Amino acid sequence: MSAELDARGPELFEDFARLLAELYPLVHERLTLERITDFGLLFRWAGHEASAQPVVLMAHYDVVPVDESDDWTFPPFEGRIEDGWVFGRGALDDKGPLAVVMDAVENLLAEDFTPARDVYLSFGGNEEIYGAAAQRIAATLEDRGIVPWLVLDEGGAVVDAPLPFALGDAAMVGVGEKGVLTLRLTARGEGGHASAPPPVTAVGRIARAVDRLGPSTFPARTPPAITRMLSLFANRARGPEQTLLRTLATFPWLTARAFSRMGGEAAALVRTTVAATMQHGGTAANVLPSQASAVLNLRIAIGETVEGTLRRVKRRIADPLVEVTVVEASEPSPESPTDNAQFALIVDAVKTSYPEAATVPYVMMAATDSRHFHRFSPAVYRFAPLEMSKAQRASIHGVDERVEIASLERGERFQRALLRRLP
Repeated sequence: MSAELDARGPELFEDFARLLAELYPLVHERLTLERITDFGLLFRWAGHEASAQPVVLMAHYDVVPVDESDDWTFPPFEGRIEDGWVFGRGALDDKGPLAVVMDAVENLLAEDFTPARDVYLSFGGNEEIYGAAAQRIAATLEDRGIVPWLVLDEGGAVVDAPLPFALGDAAMVGVGEKGVLTLRLTARGEGGHASAPPPVTAVGRIARAVDRLGPSTFPARTPPAITRMLSLFANRARGPEQTLLRTLATFPWLTARAFSRMGGEAAALVRTTVAATMQHGGTAANVLPSQASAVLNLRIAIGETVEGTLRRVKRRIADPLVEVTVVEASEPSPESPTDNAQFALIVDAVKTSYPEAATVPYVMMAATDSRHFHRFSPAVYRFAPLEMSKAQRASIHGVDERVEIASLERGERFQRALLRRLP
């Protein structure tokens, strides 16, 4: 089921909702299901203490499209189970994490378990296209005066050697996430025959604007969550690696400089990123287009704003003939604390399912549905309790997305432990 509704309409999404009812009969029998918009499923599991703030466990069931030219080992929408693995689009993002939530709740209901406080299961069907369903679910709970004690959504995972100099398994829990800003750059130019081009064409103007938005467009700063992450890694390290990690944890300015030079995921942790993702212009090889455009996707670092980011982009482009239009914008989230009972509960549940992994906070570079809860809930975290290798993480939105069945079993164990130990 692609996030983009095509000519097939919403029926495939309804098929998924019906499949959930078939696979998880106790959840549908004993929990209250409320449909919020056409794509939001909100289950309420009544707990022992009705007056206590509830827990919200989140996931989404839409997925990104597949490029038909990509070479998948198995058909991407078949859901093939092979040699202990599940292959298919959504295995990691985000049907796998959704399944382990539902498995845990169904298994606990079979034991006649009742949680200490209310639990909401919030599942959206359009997270990949901004998440209007989750946005409405969050607004509905807020309008009802419901302030979640804990919100847990997709995000980090259990990874091996998350940094080149930080070895061992780590359960990476997102305590904040970067903002999202999608911009369209548009320029007009003289049309005509390509044999007599002007000094700057519309395509050239757009290309020049994109080229001016390099990696150094935004300054590098180290958010507090990354400093805490490095401190925890230092406690596990030995020898030169420990010295390096402690130095980086002590001097955030040095971390910002070092990470920005490393590039890739490390650089994205400490600065706003800019990526040109789409471009358009022209109708034929020998025709000068009268208009050209490009789409930019920016991930705004914590501590910066949409308004400030937009101003900097326009200053860097420095071309009044390039029109900059905001397509989508959301501010970075604040960081949730790590010294509270909610984070301690996550740490405890990780020990149950992944005893060898250290639970480490970090900043999410991608956007999640949980960002819609930040305005009224103080404890929002992002963690998918699944093991993900570097190759698996690369398969998210890519080719051969897959999850190990043993990892799904451990993920269910995490969710079951978390629900059992709610205070």
